[in-house]
Amino acid sequence: MRPLPPQPSNTTKSPRVVFADEVASKENLGSDFALNSIFAFPPNRDTLGGTSYFIVRNQGNILIDCPALDEINQDFLRSHGGVRWLFITHRGAIGKTSEIQQSFNCEVIIQEQEAYLLPGLTVTTFTQELTLDSTTKLIWTPGHSPGSSCLYYSQLGGILFSGRHLLPNQQGEPVPLRTAKTFHWPRQIKNIQALLDNFTPDTLQYICPGANTGFLRGKRVIDQAYHRLKSLDLEALLHKQAIL
Repeated sequence: MRPLPPQPSNTTKSPRVVFADEVASKENLGSDFALNSIFAFPPNRDTLGGTSYFIVRNQGNILIDCPALDEINQDFLRSHGGVRWLFITHRGAIGKTSEIQQSFNCEVIIQEQEAYLLPGLTVTTFTQELTLDSTTKLIWTPGHSPGSSCLYYSQLGGILFSGRHLLPNQQGEPVPLRTAKTFHWPRQIKNIQALLDNFTPDTLQYICPGANTGFLRGKRVIDQAYHRLKSLDLEALLHKQAIL
């Protein structure tokens, strides 16, 4: 299944389809919508322009980072079966996690080093990796922040939801972005190599970045993901200065 090409929309506020697979029947699910599909929400001011993603599937829907909690987004989530898991890729993507958990009674998952930022909430934490099921795995990739993590979805060619660990640059290429607030730059570079060691061109075909999606210029995903990561000069990046 290929990512869908850009399509016109009547409103810039509605989530957009990134991938779509089979269409469910009314008899099975009570409404017509695509299963094994992925949607992207508009950038969220609460998370400094972060992009949240929503995986719709039989095994339970996964919301990756927090979209704006407006009526359009809440209605969209409900109409597609609600949220089973809310996975937070890094501390800057927490947004209105508390309100989302209350509205959808979902399980919140975050890497253990950043769980303290969600006081009073019931959360599931992990250390290195956490396997949700046969198609979905959470991977700790510290560097951008202490608990920065990615979600790997093995369907549709293999998709890495990278949070802010990897972002598109102005040419749409996936890169780590060093800023004045980067927690540990050498670890961030090291974890790019770890991804290359653990995946192949056949198992990692796409990246869905958690920000800077405007640089994709309508493509919605970064394709040929493994090859693009492999072409990075990690040694040169290691000595790159921070962006203030």
